[in-house]
Amino acid sequence: MTDLIRSWLETANDPATPFPLNNLPFGVFAAGDTPRCGTAIGNHVLDLAALQSTGLLPDCEFEAPALNTFMGLGKQAWEDVRQKLTDLLRDGNETGTVRAALHDVGSVTLHLPFQVTEYTDFYAGRQHAFNVGSMFRDRESALPPNWLHIPIGYNGRASTVVVSGTDFHRPLGQMKAPHEEIPSFGPCKRLDMELEIGAVVGLPSQMGKPISVDEADDMIFGYVILNDWSARDIQTWEYQPLGPFLSKAFATTISPWVVSKFSLAPFRCATPPREKELLPYIRDTGPMLYDIDLAVSMTAKGGPPTVICRTNYNTMYYSAAQQLAHHASSGCAMRTGDLLGSGTISGPDKGTYGSLLEMTWGGKHPLTLDCGRTRTFIEDGDTLALHGHAQGDGYRIGFGPCTGTILPPPTPAA
Repeated sequence: MTDLIRSWLETANDPATPFPLNNLPFGVFAAGDTPRCGTAIGNHVLDLAALQSTGLLPDCEFEAPALNTFMGLGKQAWEDVRQKLTDLLRDGNETGTVRAALHDVGSVTLHLPFQVTEYTDFYAGRQHAFNVGSMFRDRESALPPNWLHIPIGYNGRASTVVVSGTDFHRPLGQMKAPHEEIPSFGPCKRLDMELEIGAVVGLPSQMGKPISVDEADDMIFGYVILNDWSARDIQTWEYQPLGPFLSKAFATTISPWVVSKFSLAPFRCATPPREKELLPYIRDTGPMLYDIDLAVSMTAKGGPPTVICRTNYNTMYYSAAQQLAHHASSGCAMRTGDLLGSGTISGPDKGTYGSLLEMTWGGKHPLTLDCGRTRTFIEDGDTLALHGHAQGDGYRIGFGPCTGTILPPPTPAA
């Protein structure tokens, strides 16, 4: 485990800050003006476009309102910029030029950090897949026959990926209860969240050219926390035979900062033991998961937040590199800005389940919040907040919050 890298900016040396000099995540911000690229350090945002204009950083188009150009430059460029920033912010290296490029985080607006080119969501948490299968089938056949052999996924909507703090309306959709003869259309009644980590693809691959797991790992620029909001009653009616569609397309929230894999390198860990040997093209070649503590809090309007889940990313059955290698194995071209959701991250017991569907076992066992109100699924006005960090020795690597509040449903179209 590496030690804390001390900075001349004292707030970056606080053991509780998610943004020490060891982290340096990348994002997009605006200080009452045009959005541009920045990095989080302590309780400040450092303007990368300003440093680029003075020649302290190379030209990576940091003045753009998205990280895509920088991400597409590749691993060497990512490492070079990270090293230059570390040197500029290291204890003893303070300059007026860098100090002038700092903004207090409370004075800026954080934007979607990159233009999402495509979005794919996976179903790669074994406990989550087992729980859901047990609910809707039975324990003996909870996992589909293919689940232990391939990372199952579906193509989502890049157009509705939003940054933390973006509120959205309860979705409308077609549903059918078991006792109804025909379906109905209206607001979702069983709105849920899913705790996930998102991998951000930096380097593209060619159409028709499969990639190895090691190549896939090199293509990943970094990671975000991701909430795959889910309309369970719409999903139940629509998912056969082709899987989720509108039940997952209305919103996906990500944290505002992309944490680089260099920051997370000290926290690499292996995937759990396997029940079936994987085919060679997606076998592990080394530790490619990460030890990241995760938590979810739920806040009813006017009440205090209640922590409803604590778990860890290290429970995932497939790493992001394995998911990406499988995604490209058919010849599917991957592009800079592609986002891969891990699938719901659930641990072995109720307190570690990453969705309300599991926590309340389909609504049969309501949760009691600290305000005294109960929940089976999300109600209008509720706020869900996802948090995560990797804990080092005297420092932590964080992502910033991943939050969203549910607004009442819109008026249906005539």
